[in-house]
Amino acid sequence: MTDCLFCKIAQGEIQADVVFEDGDVVAFRDINPQTPVHVLVIPRKHIVGFSDLTEGDEWLVGKIARTAARIAEAEGVAESGYRCVVNNGPHAQQSVPHLHMHVLGGRQMSWPPG
Repeated sequence: MTDCLFCKIAQGEIQADVVFEDGDVVAFRDINPQTPVHVLVIPRKHIVGFSDLTEGDEWLVGKIARTAARIAEAEGVAESGYRCVVNNGPHAQQSVPHLHMHVLGGRQMSWPPG
């Protein structure tokens, strides 16, 4: 998708503070962090959200989740705990229409989240 912010980051057209990338996913620091550790993990493939996943994309969700766990370990929050969040749609406050997982940590969280 040519006008998608996250696609442009994944393609290197827009600079981001990338902490991990491979052929399938890119992870970068959120520009408006809500916790001391706030990293977004996105697929390189443009998928709007969970509702737009196909059966062929199921492996990609696992890759995103595994990448999130690796990011938490690398950022030093795996042992103390971290939260992974995927917002889907406007009522969930999905601000960029490209599937992404927030990896949040580095402070005590509260519940319920929203």
